[in-house]
Amino acid sequence: MLEDWSHERLSRIGLRRGADGVEIHIPDDSNIHGMTVGAQIEAGRGLAPAMVFERDDGSLEHWSFAEVDVAATALAARLRELGGGFGDPIGVHTGMRPETGIAHMAICKLGAVAVTLSQLYGPDALAHALNDCGARILLTTEDGWAPHRDSARKAFPELETVLVSETLGAEEDLRAAMSGKPSVPFEPTFGGADDPALLMYTSGSTGMPKGIRHAHRVLASYRPSVNLFYNLSLCDADAVFWSPADWAWVGGLLDMLFPAWLAGRPVATSEARFTADWAYGFMARHKVTHTFLTATAIKRLAETPDPRDEHDLALRVICTGGEALAADTLAWAEDRLGVVCNEFYGLTEVNHLIGNCAALYPRRPGSMGIAYPGHKVLLVDSEGGEVAPGEPGEIVTPADAPTRYLGYLNAPEQEAGLRLGPMMRTRDLAVQDEDGYFWYKGRSDDLIKSSGFRIGPTEIEECLIAHAAVAEAAAIAKPDAERGAVVKAFVRLSRGFEASEELSRALTEHVRGRLAAYKAPREIEYVEEFEMTSSGKVNRKALRLREQALAAK
Repeated sequence: MLEDWSHERLSRIGLRRGADGVEIHIPDDSNIHGMTVGAQIEAGRGLAPAMVFERDDGSLEHWSFAEVDVAATALAARLRELGGGFGDPIGVHTGMRPETGIAHMAICKLGAVAVTLSQLYGPDALAHALNDCGARILLTTEDGWAPHRDSARKAFPELETVLVSETLGAEEDLRAAMSGKPSVPFEPTFGGADDPALLMYTSGSTGMPKGIRHAHRVLASYRPSVNLFYNLSLCDADAVFWSPADWAWVGGLLDMLFPAWLAGRPVATSEARFTADWAYGFMARHKVTHTFLTATAIKRLAETPDPRDEHDLALRVICTGGEALAADTLAWAEDRLGVVCNEFYGLTEVNHLIGNCAALYPRRPGSMGIAYPGHKVLLVDSEGGEVAPGEPGEIVTPADAPTRYLGYLNAPEQEAGLRLGPMMRTRDLAVQDEDGYFWYKGRSDDLIKSSGFRIGPTEIEECLIAHAAVAEAAAIAKPDAERGAVVKAFVRLSRGFEASEELSRALTEHVRGRLAAYKAPREIEYVEEFEMTSSGKVNRKALRLREQALAAK
């Protein structure tokens, strides 16, 4: 795929030739600030636009790279005065606002660790994350902090200082700290490639969220893959980036914000609630060309059949990950929305293993793509033996993969659970064809085992979504005394359709005819909305636990 590329061309996207072929280049001095805002300042592009923030009233706030850097220096100096230093965890709970990007740059200047905290967290999840890592400083917003203000001393015993943007309380104002003048000249203390930079709390199948530690090297290791899934157009002169994905998570932060700044291109952002109509209007207003969207978000956009007839869109590239993209949704994105849509796959722990790049090789509808350059990916059985092409297996990668995490915080047993000999487990199932393309089959804990059959929920969901009546679907195992479990489907209907027994029979026959009789849902339940995870996926776990609880009564 890259055999004919020159050294210079490979280097532009973070690759180089090694003893075993093309490999990802991670310089020892890799630093998230140095690769993003710092690189733009050094290149003389300080006045270039870095960010535009659209407030709820429609007013706009523009930031250049130089303005971001000046604000980050002021904030870093204030954080140092407050006791923040190299390696210290500092909570970032500021949502999808300029404060978040500036806070990350300030924390880089301290050599501290940014603890990325979603404003979707309830009080228990926020308390768990802050207390687990022992953060003494929190950066937040008035909306994010108001529900916790009265109970903070009891809920967050380690917390000493809270800076609140546009505060209505007695806390120090974060915006004021960003615009302050250091009392003494500030000298940054940057970390290197292997120094901790990010602590990201992500939900597992059991228990409270676990802290995933990443070093500064993570952005350098992502550089080739983000160039590929943005279809080798990351650095387009007119590129404008946006994503509704939470900036506390990999999708919004490492797959969109940092890559845009890596390329020296602006990001548009807003705190508005995502709906298809709002998203189309926002993208049109800000001339968004590149976006990261979950498959669920794309499905919601696809409920507008011909969006370009209604909106003046500049959009040309969508990258998507985190959940499988149905072939019919990909077809809509390409044929009706008129964009390139590249799917990729990975985990927060070890990301960007597999994916697509339409500019380099053909996509196959429904496929995750092929292993990205610099990555080794295998499918294995339960004992770690490699399976044959066409056979389902668990996705694994070497434990020293370039995009690997540093480990979990305070959870060595969780870390050990991801090791399978010299390999790192993902607990995701896939099939690989003879040409090297991978086809997702679902999470191992989502696997439906019914009457001796092993059924992946993803193919059932994709099949249902291909029916005109279905906007979104989720398939789970419902406990059954006779079969162990049966397939139950939850369906959100498309506009113009109503739930009925006749429609349920039609959907069941649709799956039976296209897949197999044993994969057809034995029960269909219609929902108005799905509960979503904080990373924007349909929460299958909540549906599964509900059915288990009902069966136990």
